[in-house]
Amino acid sequence: MKAVYPGSFDPLTNGHLDIIRRAAKSFEHLFVVVFDNSAKKCLFSVEERIAMISEAVSDIPNVTVDSSSGLLVEYAKKRGVGVIVKGLRAVSDFDYEFKMALMNKKLAPELETFFMMTSLKYLYLSSSLVKEVASYGGCIRDLVPPTVEARLFNKLKEKSGDDI
Repeated sequence: MKAVYPGSFDPLTNGHLDIIRRAAKSFEHLFVVVFDNSAKKCLFSVEERIAMISEAVSDIPNVTVDSSSGLLVEYAKKRGVGVIVKGLRAVSDFDYEFKMALMNKKLAPELETFFMMTSLKYLYLSSSLVKEVASYGGCIRDLVPPTVEARLFNKLKEKSGDDI
């Protein structure tokens, strides 16, 4: 069965990568899809996020990295996907994702949502937190893949015009 793991991934964290690796073992094919969410102000372009994810998952043969800007259920239908994978860190994630899963079920009853708990070591981790720590020059080495770390510091340096 095919599955889709959607998100903004701005930037990809080791928590995201953990879910990707585990989901890829559970499904015949996994689409990791960068959704262009107009409600979020992203640091990286969709293309940059796709490149970062593609580099990080290049060793996983059954993963395809893609992008979309429409409804997730429409993307799933076009790709013949039967499962939506969502990573959960805390109760607050569950509340939001549960509502989304119910809406997706209303829009596409044939789709199932699989919730995957994050690994304990990534429980606190979020892209927003990574960006904040990096913006102050903090160490993010164990929070993101090495290529993402380099890209993030370069992007912040470009944005500020200063050395971080």
